[in-house]
Amino acid sequence: MTAEKSGTTGRRSGAETRADGTGAKNPPDDAAGAGPGSGSPDERASGADSSGEDDTAGTVTSAGKAKRTRKARRTGAAKAAGAASTADKTSTADKTSTADKADAGTDKAEAGTEAGTEAEARDRADAAKKDGDAAEKSDAAKQDGTGDDEPADPWSAFGPAPEPVLGRPRRAVRAVGRFLVHEWTLAVVAALALAAAMTWPTLRYPRHTLPQDYWDPSLQAWQMAWSGHILRTNPAQLWHSNTFYPENWSFAFSDTLLGYAPAGLIGVGPEHAVLRYNIMFVLAHALAAFGAYALARQLGAGRIGGAVAGASFAYAPWLLAQAGHLHIISNGGIPLALAMLARGHGWSLRYGYRPRRRHAGWAFAGWLMAAWQLSLGFGIGLPFAYMLAGVVLVSVVLWFVRRRKVKRPFGRRLFLADVLGGLVFAAVGAALAVPYFKVAELHPNAERTIGDIGLYSPPASGFFTAPAESRVWGGLHEGARAVLPWHPEMTLLPGFVLYALAAGGLFFSVWRVRHRIFLLAGVLVTMALAMGTRFFGGRFTYVPLFDYLPGWSGLRTPGRMMLWTTLLLGLLAAGAVTAFCMRVRELAAERVPPWPGPWLRLATLLPLALVLVEGLNATPQPVVPRQPAALRTVDGPMLVLPSSQNLDQPVMLWSTDRFQPMVNGGSGFTPRSQARIREATVSFPDYASVDYLRQIGVKNVVVLRDELEGTPWEGMLDRPVDALGVAREQVGEAVVFRL
Repeated sequence: MTAEKSGTTGRRSGAETRADGTGAKNPPDDAAGAGPGSGSPDERASGADSSGEDDTAGTVTSAGKAKRTRKARRTGAAKAAGAASTADKTSTADKTSTADKADAGTDKAEAGTEAGTEAEARDRADAAKKDGDAAEKSDAAKQDGTGDDEPADPWSAFGPAPEPVLGRPRRAVRAVGRFLVHEWTLAVVAALALAAAMTWPTLRYPRHTLPQDYWDPSLQAWQMAWSGHILRTNPAQLWHSNTFYPENWSFAFSDTLLGYAPAGLIGVGPEHAVLRYNIMFVLAHALAAFGAYALARQLGAGRIGGAVAGASFAYAPWLLAQAGHLHIISNGGIPLALAMLARGHGWSLRYGYRPRRRHAGWAFAGWLMAAWQLSLGFGIGLPFAYMLAGVVLVSVVLWFVRRRKVKRPFGRRLFLADVLGGLVFAAVGAALAVPYFKVAELHPNAERTIGDIGLYSPPASGFFTAPAESRVWGGLHEGARAVLPWHPEMTLLPGFVLYALAAGGLFFSVWRVRHRIFLLAGVLVTMALAMGTRFFGGRFTYVPLFDYLPGWSGLRTPGRMMLWTTLLLGLLAAGAVTAFCMRVRELAAERVPPWPGPWLRLATLLPLALVLVEGLNATPQPVVPRQPAALRTVDGPMLVLPSSQNLDQPVMLWSTDRFQPMVNGGSGFTPRSQARIREATVSFPDYASVDYLRQIGVKNVVVLRDELEGTPWEGMLDRPVDALGVAREQVGEAVVFRL
């Protein structure tokens, strides 16, 4: 019985059990590993257990238990002292002195003496002293700066090297490199390169040619030049331009492109005006592509899907017919403002509302971008303004309905950004509207009628007819264009590829089903509006807007609502292409190795390539008529003959050297005063016409000899002026009559 008890106790204390049941003591550990704090935890526990065995017999007595209890207490104290010593040695703020290390070594020796034999205690004391001497040498070396800092964990030597500390120049270079390869930087560069290629040959001779024709582009080139000139000289006279003398508010006779005024500050004269127009023409295409790309990406489309949306919005075939209308081409601010507003409110079509992604700065920037877009003209800016007003109204109603669930869905900063941004947008719109209301008051004939709207309303076949400027479909659709009453504004094909991709997006897309339905509804509604009075007489679509919305009666071409149809079709197509690219990546991941082959890569780019092919242009680039020398020397007020809507637009461009007042001018309507002057001067030079011109203040009449043929003024240079008190002078190819 005694042997069994002894054997059991021996097993608990770590001793080996003999065959007879008595316990034999384990061999002592090395002195170096027996000290507190050295060796592994299992080894220290094993050493403590073996040192508590009874050497004389296998039985456990009360004295042995008491001795083990005292030893355990002393061992615990020694461990605590060792741990404190180790912590002190590793601390960089308070280092251990040599005397402290010696005391720690002595404590280790005492603990070893009480735990085992004298020889074992001496060995442990020697090891502790060696540890203390090594630590002392290490501290001295560190203080001298000649020692190496050993890592606390020896395995850390096999870890990765620490990041080098970069200086300010290298940090700047790295930041620039990250900026250059960022997605949005690459998107901007790609949009610019694509715009230069897709609008070619606009930039081949940018000082001498204009896209499509030199009539409306000449007018718009003059508009940018005038806004820059008057802001530099006399901003208070902005709306009273040098054309349409003696009328006031003449700058508001058509869309002003006022947002391009900073570009008008650079350069003087017709050549610089033409160069400026061509550059802004290309940049407008780039902004349209980038803006639609940004909107699609913000809503949740992939990169290739966003590229399809951007390309289809900027290079839709129907826009080729608008190449001479820069205020229609300049539409990129619309999708870009929507993208900024959606980003600022943390909302996307694919992921919904994410409050953590809200950013008041982006929301305010979106309102500023919307205000800038409005400053380019009300032709497309007015529907955009009403759309934003509708979005705000719907948002307020939804908040009122759900206010109990979401009390503060925007946050204070975002709410203030929306309020301030909305006020800026409204203030810009109101300031721009004042001159147009003044023009409508002074010139009642400038207001459109529902009959005028009917003349420009396209039939349903217009949505499948391309303009003559389309390189792919222009020749094939010549017969379809011939039956359209006014084909420049009725060829509204957004692209057959875009139709197909959008139709696929109704069934296979990353957008939710309800969002696809909303996008489809938007496409149908905007198409109905684009048809004007051709859709059931417009009684439920265009006519109510014409009758009740302020300013809507000034929009004479309903077909330009196709801009919104194209944007919505592009978003549907982006959803389909994004889903297609995701499926391609899934198939590629199943391959070994998981890399998509060349055919899979080409398959993802095929929709983008097809959209771009449909957008190739055959736009003519006529040479702008050369400025007559007389326009550089003759003072105003002046009249240039012959005069008509188209003939006066290049004359406006020629006046960008000096901006002298002139009767000539072209716009969307003809002022009555200008019509009377043209009628009175058909018989010029005679007494009645000369007297009339003198009464209204005209001092000089410039007659362009080469333009007289086939006009009402043909043969006027053969009439005598001797009895009229008029001086006649030949200046280059023009004849100047000084009144």
